[in-house]
Amino acid sequence: MIAVVQRVRSASVTIQNQLTSRIGRGLCALVSIVKEDTDDDLKWMAEKLVSLRVFPNGEKEFDQDVRQIGGEVLLVSNFTVSAATRRGRRPSFEPAMSPAMASVMFHQFVRRVRETSVRTETGRFGSDMLIDLQNDGPVTLIINSRSET
Repeated sequence: MIAVVQRVRSASVTIQNQLTSRIGRGLCALVSIVKEDTDDDLKWMAEKLVSLRVFPNGEKEFDQDVRQIGGEVLLVSNFTVSAATRRGRRPSFEPAMSPAMASVMFHQFVRRVRETSVRTETGRFGSDMLIDLQNDGPVTLIINSRSET
C-alpha cells in the first residue's frame, strides 16, 4: 500500500461539479492499493497515518499527530500512485490491484482509519475527482507499507 500524504490547512473533493467532501486542518492522502496488499498493510497504514508526528507544537515543527491537533483526514483512492515508471515514458499500472479487489480493500482501509476516531472523509472510488488542497509547509510524505524507508 502506498500513500502520498500532505499536511493541509484544508482539502476537498469535487465530483461532476458537486462538492463531495471537505476537511479543515489535517492530512490529505492519495492512496493506492497494490497487488500484494493484505489486511496487515491496511492496519499498518491506518495506524501510521494517524500517528505521524507532522504538526507543529510550539518550537518543534514535527511534534504532534492528527489526533493530537483535533485534525481530520481526507482519503482519496488513486491507483496512479503505484505506477511503475522506471522503464519507458508511459507509466505502467501493473503493480496496482485490480479495481474490484482494490475497491473492497480501500473501503476496509477507510473503516480502519475511522475506527481511530479521527474524522475521515473520502472521495469516490473510481471516479474522476478534482482535489483542491492547501498544503501546509509544504509537508508531503510518501509512505509505503512494504518499504523500509
